[in-house]
Amino acid sequence: MQSWRRKSLWLALSASWLFLLGISPLLHPAVPPRPLPGAPESWPHWLDAELLPSYSQPGELPEDAAPPSRAPSGSGCSWGACFDPSQCRRGGLKVFVYPAAGPTSETHHQILASLQRSRYHTFSHEEACLLLFLSLDAPTGAPSQVPAQWDGGKNHLILSLHPAPFPKTFQLGQAMVAEASPPVDTFRPGFDVALPLLPEAHPLQGGAPGQLRQHSPHPAETLLALAEERGGWRTAGTNSSACRWDGRCEQDLAPNQTHARATLPRATFCLIPSHHSAASSFLQALQAGCIPVLLSPRWELPFSEVIDWNKAAIVADERLLLQVAAALQEMPPARVLALRQQTQFLWDAYFSSVEKIVHTTLEIIQDRISGVSAHPSLMWNKPPGALLALTTFSTSPQDYPFYNLQQGSRPMGRFSALIQVGASAQLPLKLIQAVAGSQHCAQVLVLWSSERPPPPRGKWPKTAVPLTVMEGHRKASDRFFPHSTINTDAILSLDAHCSLSTSEVDFAFVVWQSFPERMVGFLTGSHFWDSARGGWGYTAEKANEFSMVLTSAAFYHRYYHTLFTHSLPRALRTLADGAPGCVDVLLNFLVAAVTKLPPIKVPYGTRAPLASGDPRPELQPPDPDCVNLMAAGFGHMPLVSSRLRLDPVLFKDPVSVLRKKYRSLEKP
Repeated sequence: MQSWRRKSLWLALSASWLFLLGISPLLHPAVPPRPLPGAPESWPHWLDAELLPSYSQPGELPEDAAPPSRAPSGSGCSWGACFDPSQCRRGGLKVFVYPAAGPTSETHHQILASLQRSRYHTFSHEEACLLLFLSLDAPTGAPSQVPAQWDGGKNHLILSLHPAPFPKTFQLGQAMVAEASPPVDTFRPGFDVALPLLPEAHPLQGGAPGQLRQHSPHPAETLLALAEERGGWRTAGTNSSACRWDGRCEQDLAPNQTHARATLPRATFCLIPSHHSAASSFLQALQAGCIPVLLSPRWELPFSEVIDWNKAAIVADERLLLQVAAALQEMPPARVLALRQQTQFLWDAYFSSVEKIVHTTLEIIQDRISGVSAHPSLMWNKPPGALLALTTFSTSPQDYPFYNLQQGSRPMGRFSALIQVGASAQLPLKLIQAVAGSQHCAQVLVLWSSERPPPPRGKWPKTAVPLTVMEGHRKASDRFFPHSTINTDAILSLDAHCSLSTSEVDFAFVVWQSFPERMVGFLTGSHFWDSARGGWGYTAEKANEFSMVLTSAAFYHRYYHTLFTHSLPRALRTLADGAPGCVDVLLNFLVAAVTKLPPIKVPYGTRAPLASGDPRPELQPPDPDCVNLMAAGFGHMPLVSSRLRLDPVLFKDPVSVLRKKYRSLEKP
């Protein structure tokens, strides 16, 4: 017994000495928090520390080498010292791109096109507060000559998707650098921007979706895959003795153990070595839903300033690979599931296309300028991501439709009815009375888009809620402008020719309150692939499956007005204005791209909300070319099909109508 006590005491003392000496566990946070200048450094919160005792004994771990000191690249610049944000306070962040001095590559054209589609782009360098310099078109190329407005690099951003160092003849001065996989010892945190190292032929827009189909590890799925220096992946079990996990093989691998460069890894964890060439495998791992395990990386993780990589990746010591493999094998399934889900979100939100990477870079700089009005960390690290959460709308996550459940809040309890009166100038008397009679209606707004003037006030019906008439610009997209008079979260979008009862409106609003991020409507349409035409088609025929709801009678969140006006490319809005039927398609595309979810259909009574066969042009279905042009503008097809319809309890049941809450829904 005394011998056992002495042994226990010796183990406890050894563990205490290991803790004091700073021996770290094997699995570290992907991005340890950087302490503020002058603040005492505290012990980091290591991931999966409970796994350490299962494979590590005192005295087995070698001493960690001192971390390399960070030498500033080009200068000791910081955000406060080398960037003047006062130039951006007049009109917000405006970016001017210097024209190329000579022949340019396809990558250069892609980046330039992405910048020009951004809401921050301007063609005037006098209006801009950020001057962007596309530096190296190829790793071995030379930068263009320094522009006349260089001014020592102040308020300049040098953008390079290649990791090659800048020539010594090119002085950075006070310019920021956005570079692919920059070395950690030259990266300036809070000033430079770390980009991902892109694979060849990375898509300009849209991009391929994440490849993960089953978030939990399948029993037959390979546990580990290793990125090879020459490209491609090598997979093996934790007990494999054919190859050591240091990138070298003792014998030839079997054909099923190697994967070509273009093949995504099919494993739960992807080990990425520390050498710089392996950084190109990082995006492949994200797309595949393979959790990146970074083996003592010497390069900065992309967008580490805003992305919490602790939720999607793991850093491990490359000297203890066998122990790391054992630790990964013991990781709880819930932890594996959370990491894999986050890889898919980050891939889709920020990395799946050149356009998203460029826009994320500009959004990070905009956040630095905004200061307290910047995106909270939750918006960067939760779907749909900061690119789709415009802080010009709000800086509070609970004000957005897709963060309500996460914040434990619900949308405001009433809605604003927005009725658009088109060229027919038909006064919607019955519709106004039916909508205003809803117990959930806060106000009725009439958007008058006819060339004829609106009738005098005495011609309008008297309502229990405020009735406001607004002059429109006779454009189809007028109804989706963020009008300041809309003071509720929910909007009921209506056309003047629509016919709805108060019960139908009440039930649809109750449904929307449970799904505030989606569109809830009465009439639906559907997209389909037309093999004969080689493109997308559209149908408004009644069917079990649908992917769109008509905005002539639909509920949605008012935030989508802000996103429609300030985020969509102007070319798409112009297309929708030129073909009135396209405006329904465009808003459905937008909401589906944000939520990755289909709309919800609710029932109407025996009379359809819209008369079929109406000759008015604004009621005609969109041309199939409209759907194809929208898909091209988004870079992919975002619409999601559904067969779900939500009905009231006892709807159409053969029971007494007195037992039903929405009785008028079934009245003839």
